[in-house]
Amino acid sequence: MTSTFAPTSPASNAVAAAHAIREGVLSEVRKAVVGQDEPLELMLVGLIAGGHVLLEGVPGVAKTLMAKALSRAVSADFKRIQFTPDLMPADILGTSIFDLKSQAFVLVRGPIFTDLLLADEINRAPAKTQSALLEAMQERGVSLEGRNMPLSPLFTVFATQNPVESEGTYPLPEAQLDRFLLKIDVGYPAPEEEDAILASVHRGFDAGDLARAGVGPAVTKEGLLAARTALSEVTVEPPVLAYVRKLVAATRGSSRIRLGAGPRAGVHLLLASKALAALRGRGFVTPDDVRFLAGPVLRHRLLLSPDAELDGATPSDVLREVVQSVEVPR
Repeated sequence: MTSTFAPTSPASNAVAAAHAIREGVLSEVRKAVVGQDEPLELMLVGLIAGGHVLLEGVPGVAKTLMAKALSRAVSADFKRIQFTPDLMPADILGTSIFDLKSQAFVLVRGPIFTDLLLADEINRAPAKTQSALLEAMQERGVSLEGRNMPLSPLFTVFATQNPVESEGTYPLPEAQLDRFLLKIDVGYPAPEEEDAILASVHRGFDAGDLARAGVGPAVTKEGLLAARTALSEVTVEPPVLAYVRKLVAATRGSSRIRLGAGPRAGVHLLLASKALAALRGRGFVTPDDVRFLAGPVLRHRLLLSPDAELDGATPSDVLREVVQSVEVPR
């Protein structure tokens, strides 16, 4: 890639702060999480861009541990909801209960009133419970007992789902999947990483005691919110902006895709690319940033054609073909 997209001025203070946050947070999280650097960086992209993240992976690949360690490293309040088929919207949002002492109804806030919320196995909850959460994600607020209550300015949902087990699940509809900024595939660790995991457990590591593992705050909540201003200071040259649009539009023109990505996908791809550039210490977006994020931002928004499904193709496979078909600006 040429230097066409690099501005002559140095990175701003906000961009430098975002880069420092990336280095500090990853350093702290690595004390508890072995490997998974790419998913962790993408989770940070979601935090800086102000979007929600869907984590998909088989059980036992540290999805929950990553979310817990990340929340500790960014000094954020953290709550977890284990989704089940009998979970009701009130279990997430809150409800009024009668207080015997005051002889009045008292509003009890649900776990959604936090900074980072882990929605574990979100596809196990029925549609009305999923909708309650997703509406709060979109509106950044909750309506309870006739009162509009804003959520934390840092409010971010990390939702997990198991891609293998389908019994007793309620898959998220496409319109709800579209509200997630990123979908991150969390895979198995490499052999050497798995050796390191076993050695760590042998030495006494306990995933439930992150303080003992030495995971501490690398940034304050105020510092993290301030770093979000870096997005407005990251430049995007017209050819790169056009590249974002062409990638999204190409998903609508592919014969192997029945439903392509909508305009919101383009907005999310742009915001995520700017966040990634800032986290990597650059004040400008390159086409490589856009290509790197095309999979996490777009693949969960696509519906494949019947022919593609019969061929055994996955959204990731078809998306790679689409990305390769669009000329990269230079």
